Amino acid sequence: MEIRLENTGKKFNTEWIFKGVTFTFEENAAYAILGRNGSGKSTLLQVIAGNMHPTAGTVHYSVKGRTVDVNDVFRHISLVAPYQEIIEEFTLREMLNFHFSFKKMIEGYSVQKIINFLDFPGARYKQIRQYSSGMKQRVKLVCALFSDTSLLLLDEPTTNLDKPGMEWYLEMVNTYAKNRTIIICSNMHQQESLFCRATIQVEDFK
Repeated sequence: MEIRLENTGKKFNTEWIFKGVTFTFEENAAYAILGRNGSGKSTLLQVIAGNMHPTAGTVHYSVKGRTVDVNDVFRHISLVAPYQEIIEEFTLREMLNFHFSFKKMIEGYSVQKIINFLDFPGARYKQIRQYSSGMKQRVKLVCALFSDTSLLLLDEPTTNLDKPGMEWYLEMVNTYAKNRTIIICSNMHQQESLFCRATIQVEDFK
């Protein structure tokens, strides 16, 4: 998916979170939105996702040259974010079945294959509420990465992941996020976004 922002801004009450953003996220490329906590990264990502309307300017979407209406953008998006909730009363299988009833799975995979891939010994039959924070983050990531979508939005995707978890994340993105547009929100040059081709410093648009 290609996303074009033209003089885009968002404010709450009288405070501009960002303004004057003109940028094109090209298809099949990775980008990072950088900034300190509270700088507006997540708000910009929500505008890009079509979950918030911009206060000023416009956002245009297209897939392989065909315009996508903002009301249909959600069909093309996978999202991982700290504020995103998963249903903790579900088991892993129940959570995956629920998620993939809304999103098409990438070809060649099944819920059982993803369960085997995660390899949570002794935990696959437990409710997700009993998982560690790192395990919950991995569940969020596999839901996004194994969904057949053209746009992958990752807001601080390595939250709660230890060093092996970080390595797992980088391998996952390298393997399963090819041929997609990737936009990552990160706190100032984190390893999670070093593979991105270009960056936006959100604080440049205050």
